[in-house]
Amino acid sequence: MKTLARWARAEWGPLYDTVREPLLRRRWRAVPLSLAAAGLTAALHIVHNQSWGYDLVQDVGAVRAADPLWLALLRTPFSLFVPALDLPVWGALAQILFVFGIAEICLGRWRTLALAYAATLAGTLYARVGIWLGPDSPLGLHAWDAHVVDTGPSAAVVGLAVFVGLRYGARVTAGVVIAAMVVEVLVKENLAGREHLAAIAVMLLLCGLSAARHRHSEQATASGSRPTGTGHLRRSPGRR
Repeated sequence: MKTLARWARAEWGPLYDTVREPLLRRRWRAVPLSLAAAGLTAALHIVHNQSWGYDLVQDVGAVRAADPLWLALLRTPFSLFVPALDLPVWGALAQILFVFGIAEICLGRWRTLALAYAATLAGTLYARVGIWLGPDSPLGLHAWDAHVVDTGPSAAVVGLAVFVGLRYGARVTAGVVIAAMVVEVLVKENLAGREHLAAIAVMLLLCGLSAARHRHSEQATASGSRPTGTGHLRRSPGRR
């Protein structure tokens, strides 16, 4: 039991310590972005299920690879908040509140939003590349996938979970998320699973770049603070 507790502390301790204090001090005011995202997702779900609102939500937030690229890029920010109709909306809302909330506290509001958009955009662009590659390629997709609506908030949730997990040392958790997405592709072989993997690939790349920049900054700081050994040591004059 103590071993499990030590492992949990090592895995989630830094993340828990970072999130705990702002939540205790500010409560829901600590995660305004997450609350707004969950509220917008719930509102779009309600509108989407109305006879008068289905076409409206499709026009502003449904992204398909068959759409012109400019239109897909225009709709992508809204597609972050359009939940899939074949999945329970409460699941999407819980994921957004939990994962977005942790990311918002750990990374900041605008970085969380930028990473969520990057993950979603990665899936959107991958769908086009996959269809161009065709089903004969390991990374390719079938032509009918061009008419399937993109993942909605799930790609952003998966991407943020992986990024925050790796950033705060929860590597096992991040690995479990990645493994679950791989299993999803192997079992279901759908567009959403492939887009989740594309989102993860971009997050891994961004994590690598962030870590490399951090190491470079540390090395520059260390070399700047190290004495060079010149200017204060003089050579003793030789004896004649």
